[in-house]
Amino acid sequence: MLLAKRTRRWRAAAAVAAGALPCLAFPAPGLWWSAYVVLVPWMLLLRSAPTGRRAALEGWLGGAGFIVAVHHWLLPSLHVFLVPLAALLGLLWIPWALLVRELLGGVPGPRRAAAGLVLVPAGWLLSELARSWQGLGGPWGLLGASQWQVPPALRLASVGGVWLVTLLVVAVNCAVVLLVAVPGARVPAVASVAGCAVLTGVVWLWLPRAEVSGGLRVAVVQPGLVGGADGAERRFDIEERLTRGLAGTHPGLVVWGESGVGADLAARPDLARRLAALSAELGAPLLVNVDARRTDRPGIYKSSVLVGPEGPTGDRYDKMRLVPFGEYVPARSVLGWATSVGRAAGEDRMRGAAPVVMDLPGGVRLGPLVCFESAFPDMSRHLVREGAGVLVAQSATSTFQDSWAPAQHASLAALRAAETGRPVVHATLTGVSAVYGPSGARVGPALSTSASAAAVYEVPLARGTTPFVRFGNWPAGAALAALGLYCAVGGVRAVRPRRPAPEPSAPPARTARG
Repeated sequence: MLLAKRTRRWRAAAAVAAGALPCLAFPAPGLWWSAYVVLVPWMLLLRSAPTGRRAALEGWLGGAGFIVAVHHWLLPSLHVFLVPLAALLGLLWIPWALLVRELLGGVPGPRRAAAGLVLVPAGWLLSELARSWQGLGGPWGLLGASQWQVPPALRLASVGGVWLVTLLVVAVNCAVVLLVAVPGARVPAVASVAGCAVLTGVVWLWLPRAEVSGGLRVAVVQPGLVGGADGAERRFDIEERLTRGLAGTHPGLVVWGESGVGADLAARPDLARRLAALSAELGAPLLVNVDARRTDRPGIYKSSVLVGPEGPTGDRYDKMRLVPFGEYVPARSVLGWATSVGRAAGEDRMRGAAPVVMDLPGGVRLGPLVCFESAFPDMSRHLVREGAGVLVAQSATSTFQDSWAPAQHASLAALRAAETGRPVVHATLTGVSAVYGPSGARVGPALSTSASAAAVYEVPLARGTTPFVRFGNWPAGAALAALGLYCAVGGVRAVRPRRPAPEPSAPPARTARG
């Protein structure tokens, strides 16, 4: 009895640790190659679970460990609340854990192993889709996002988004599990790896690449870390000085980071005049981000505002998807106590009503995103479908300055660029600021978290439509269809009446002869 308890405790601890391992594939560790084997320890544990209940428990514990490891930098905002949040999100991995045990456990034959190579990745994708809902934190830490600097993976993202990359990565992990633990299933395992390689090769060789159609000189202004009670005013002064230093570089657009302006421009016409003067000096519009209480409606908004030589042009985008706890507290009447133990928002920000595409001089159209909206593939896809030729994500991760968050956030822009076939400018207050071309490749050097500078980038523009922009998240539909078919077949087998066993036939009668 004592040995059984120790075994259960050991397995529980191993599940948490194994679930946390995938964090190594993301920035800042950046061991992207580990993504193709990093699930193997967890899956080996799950396939050996003695019961389905045990597999469900170890799936839950591993999922919670994954959330804490990938999002540990949220501790300043969430504090102790990160643990119950991880426990809640960890429940999303229970179906995947049951699939691992059911399809890869024991000694699966070729048919069951082949089914596992399809359905286990689909089950993992199901958990990613569920937690990608903005109310649960959004699609941060998707396994496919770990491949943000791998060109073949970025090509796959142009076909099926980050979701297709996730399916491929999990499929390779499944194949490794079969190769390690089930010698009899090596044929489907090798076939799976070969299929992933062939798919990647076909996409790499045959899919048309983005057709470059001109360029845009974009200047990114990163003021660096500024604190204190008068931080907003001093930050504006630094941004103004850095922007004025761009004279002679002839940018077509100047971008400031999120919350670069700390007062509504209608309430502070002096700030509006200073911005207009900068635009006139450089001969280029400024895209600034205002984080302030508005004068024309109640509440605090985070807004991308385009400013020209005459002042604000009227193009304005109000952030739609807010960061849970960072910008609003879900169910504040119940969870408002989170503000007393961390840096949760003291007052909820207000949401914008719709995406906005802005027109720049020269005919280029701009699609703004604010902060972690760059994590949502559907938002950038919508902007491109509405005609955006360049995407700009204005961000501020100064709260998490010395953590993995800045590098993780900047990496997401590479995926959005590859998915949409449009360049993405990721401009921040305190780094990492970076620019990515329409293939997802980095353009020029990034501005690190230690930089207070302005940099000009030659951003290539592109035309054409990627399969992801055209068809959307079709890998999710395929995964759900496969899981639905599996459940339907299982249900039919469960209710199908069993044939009674045939009664043993009587031995033939012998006739006595005399």
